[in-house]
Amino acid sequence: MKTLEFARELLAIPSPSGYTKNIMKFLGEECGKRDLKYHFSPKGNLIIDFAGKNDHTVGLCAHVDTLGAMIKSINSDGTLKFTVIGGPLLPTYDGEYCYVLTRGGKTYTGTFLSNSPSIHVYRNATTLERKEDNMHVRLDEKVKSKDDVLKLGIAPGDFISVEPKTVITESGFIKSRFLDDKISVAILFSVIDEIIEKRLELKYNVKIIITAYEEVGHGASAIPEVDELIAVDMGCVGDDLSCTEYDVSICAKDSFSPYDFDMTNNLVKKAQELQLNYALDIYPYYGSDVSAALRSGNNIRGALIGPGVSASHGMERTHLDAVNNTIRLIIGYLT
Repeated sequence: MKTLEFARELLAIPSPSGYTKNIMKFLGEECGKRDLKYHFSPKGNLIIDFAGKNDHTVGLCAHVDTLGAMIKSINSDGTLKFTVIGGPLLPTYDGEYCYVLTRGGKTYTGTFLSNSPSIHVYRNATTLERKEDNMHVRLDEKVKSKDDVLKLGIAPGDFISVEPKTVITESGFIKSRFLDDKISVAILFSVIDEIIEKRLELKYNVKIIITAYEEVGHGASAIPEVDELIAVDMGCVGDDLSCTEYDVSICAKDSFSPYDFDMTNNLVKKAQELQLNYALDIYPYYGSDVSAALRSGNNIRGALIGPGVSASHGMERTHLDAVNNTIRLIIGYLT
């Protein structure tokens, strides 16, 4: 379960979109331990280079930024109004522990709550819609006013990270918030380790790109020059889909566009050749870093794969089988 344990390390580092400096520093240190050729783009994306047998360049991208929130304003009673980062399943935030990350470098704990948080007090406690206007963050500090909060160094624009609640079970499941997409980042580092340890000969030049703004739509809008780009991101599990938590997902089309016909076919053929458990699906409410790259005018072909993840943008779960199937497909495609 080496990949899952590396994912656990990533999941423990708060990284809502816009606040990824600490996790990128961690990944940079991991690259240094492996003596990799890497650099950070001006935007903050991590780019790792491997030389291959020909001039064709394949990019593999995964995003390390997550959903989260920011302080919108401070209420008169010392609670916090917030605005979400990305598109969380907001009812699942109700009752969740969180961290307030100030611009001065301090961290405070708190809890997301409904504005009618007690069944013994509020008639509409169970029926009030869970949306930004009807929710707040309760700080774990002795605050009774806006001024009390400001004196702590907490202010509008500070980031809020949600407790991931990561658990790895003996049966091979990893359940946590933000497997989208930290599990894929862990997968790519497992691919890196296998390339190094087995001295694999790569058919193509490879650029691994870890992006910092995917959840808000522009993670891979600016990327290094590649001929094709494969987004490694979560596969969807649910109604009208064939993917499960044990499969590597291959997406044929998302809400933006069909993915490249030949790349998708080659990935399917490789999955069949390697006898992997895979699923070919269409995701109508989904976008990826490849979508962002294509929207921005990058002259590339694109595809999307990743481990099947249940309950996306809520309390997510996947299985080691899906992780291993994804690793095997990537290694097979590159070698």
